[in-house]
Amino acid sequence: MSSTPPRPGPATTGQSAPLSDILLGAAKALQAVLAGTSLTDAIARTPAANRPAVQAVSFHVMRQLGRARAVKQALIPRNPTDPLLDALLLVAFALVVPGDGMEQAAGSAGAHYAPHTVVDQAVRAASGQPSLASYKGLVNGSLRRFLRERDAIMDGLANNGEATWNHPSWWVRRLRIDYPDNWQDLLRTANRQAPLTLRANRRKMSRDAVLAAFNEQGIAVAPAGDDGIVVLQPRPVQQLPGFAEGWWSVQDAGAQLAAPLLQVKDGMRVLDACAAPGGKTAHLLEQADIDLLAIDVDATRLRRVDENLARLGLTARTMAADIADVDAWWDGKPFDAVLADVPCSASGIVRRHPDIRWLRREEDVTRTAVLQARLADALWRVVAPGGKLLYVTCSIFPAEGARQAEAFLTRHSDATRLPAPGQLLPSPVSAPPGEQHDGFFYALFAKV
Repeated sequence: MSSTPPRPGPATTGQSAPLSDILLGAAKALQAVLAGTSLTDAIARTPAANRPAVQAVSFHVMRQLGRARAVKQALIPRNPTDPLLDALLLVAFALVVPGDGMEQAAGSAGAHYAPHTVVDQAVRAASGQPSLASYKGLVNGSLRRFLRERDAIMDGLANNGEATWNHPSWWVRRLRIDYPDNWQDLLRTANRQAPLTLRANRRKMSRDAVLAAFNEQGIAVAPAGDDGIVVLQPRPVQQLPGFAEGWWSVQDAGAQLAAPLLQVKDGMRVLDACAAPGGKTAHLLEQADIDLLAIDVDATRLRRVDENLARLGLTARTMAADIADVDAWWDGKPFDAVLADVPCSASGIVRRHPDIRWLRREEDVTRTAVLQARLADALWRVVAPGGKLLYVTCSIFPAEGARQAEAFLTRHSDATRLPAPGQLLPSPVSAPPGEQHDGFFYALFAKV
C-alpha cells in the first residue's frame, strides 16, 4: 500500500462515484476497524473503482475520530444501535469538524468537501440503505445542528483530551508520562501524513540513477540517508518509474537503518525473524551475498516476502514457523547475524497507519512486551559466538524498547550492547523531507 493515500477530488469534479457512495464505503471501513479489523484489510474489501477515494476519506476519519466521537456524543448521547449508522455519523462528523489548521496543507480529504455537501451526501448515503433509510432525519438533523452550533459545541469539548489530540485517552496519558517534555509534539506529528519514502535497490540501480529517472519524468524527489528517496508528490507506487523492474522498495527512512546496523558480509548465515512483508529482508540481501533465512508465523504474509523478493531479483529461504519454538524450525547451525523485528504496538508508525491508535488497547503494550522478551530470548539461542542480534520495534513506548533492552542484558550475561540509535522518535512536521522518518527502537547485541 502506498505510504500516502490517493486524494479524492470533490464530488462534482471527476470523482469516480458519488460522494454518498464514498461516505458509505468509508463508514463500512470504519465499522470494520471498530470491530477489530485493520484499515488495510477493510479497504481491500472496497470495490476497486472507489478504493482510492474511500481510502483517502478513511485516513482522514482515523485522524479526526476522537473529535468526531466527542461531537457525536454531545449531539446524540444515546449511541445508535446500528453499527453502520454509527460509523456513517462518525465519518460525516469527521469531515465537518474543525481541525488544527493543517488540513489543506496536508491534502486531507476533509479539506475537499464543503460542509453542506457532506450533510447532503451523508443523508443520501443513509437513504440508499434499507437498514438506514429511517434514520436519514437523524443524520440530517444532527449534522445541521452541528453546523449551526459549531463554535459552542467545540468550546464544550476544550477539556476533552481525546477530542483535542485524536488519540485514545490511555495513549495520551502514557505519552505524557514517558515523554513529559515533548508528548504534545509526538501527538501532533502522529496526526500528519507521512512522506512516501523509497529505498533504492543497489543490486539493480544506484540511488543517483533512480533519482535521475524520476527527475526525467518530472517527479519531484529528494535523497534521504544512504539509499532513500522521498517522493515529494506521492502517488500510487505502480505509477512510479522502476516499480516493475525492481529498482526500489517502499520503506520508511527509519526502517532503512536496520540492515546496515548488522554489517553483514558475503558468506554470512543470517536470520530475519518476523520477516513479513520483507522490506528489511530485501535490504539485507542488497547489502551482501548472504545465506538468509526469513521466518514469519503468518504463512499468508510470508508470501508477500517471496513476491517482493521476486520483484527485486533477490533470493532467500522462507519458512512459516513460530520463532519462539526454536526446536521446531532450527537446524542447529548458529547464525552470524539475527534481525529480531518483533511484534509491537506499532505506535511509531501511526502516521502511515492511523487506525493503529484505535485498534490498540493499553493492555496490548504489556502483552506484547511479554512476547518480545520471549522471542528475544529464543533468538539469542541461535546466535553464533561473536555474532550479533539486532532488536527492533516500530514503537515509541519505552516498555517495548529501552526497558526491553535493559532487561535483556540482565538475563544474558554473554551479551554486550553495541552502538545503535536506541529510541528513534518520529520526525517533527517541520523537518526537511530528507530527514523525515517514523518511530523505531534499535538495540544491537553481540554474543561474547
